[in-house]
Amino acid sequence: MEEEIQLILEDARDLMRKAVEHTTHELTKIRAGKAQPSMLDDIRVDYYGSPTPVNQVATVNTPDARTIVVRPFEKKMLAAIERAIINSDLGLNPQNDGEIIRLNLPPLTEERRQGLVRQAKAEIEQGKISIRNIRKDANNMLSKLQKEGAAEDAIKRATDNVQSLTDQNVTKLDELFGRKEKDIMTV
Repeated sequence: MEEEIQLILEDARDLMRKAVEHTTHELTKIRAGKAQPSMLDDIRVDYYGSPTPVNQVATVNTPDARTIVVRPFEKKMLAAIERAIINSDLGLNPQNDGEIIRLNLPPLTEERRQGLVRQAKAEIEQGKISIRNIRKDANNMLSKLQKEGAAEDAIKRATDNVQSLTDQNVTKLDELFGRKEKDIMTV
């Protein structure tokens, strides 16, 4: 029974870590006024019939804080990349000069910054919900073990450990939000 309890705790720890990592990844997609190559990570280009990430058909660089430059490996991919960026929800207008695609990020207005903070807060809340669901699942498995005859004090310790893991990961998400909010609101 002790091994099963440890397995449940390890599973909960791993799943919560992955939830924090996922939330961190989602927050990188929210632009804070600075150009980042990762902003194009979710854009797919039709590459010989299969949807392929932009960074696999082109190099993506940021020469300065407001510009992203996309240089395709094959010149004929230029139009497909441009079309994919236009169709994305980034709201950027690509400038195609026949060699590269240049994306200029406009400076953020105060209203837009506040909207991005709300978006970041929503992502953090989704992460917290995931962590709480993982806690609930772990606690349910622990209570099943108790019904099967596991020691009550071992289950109580394990439940306390799950709560401790939950608190630690929720704190990490709060810290992430604080950093992202500061990043977005810095002019």
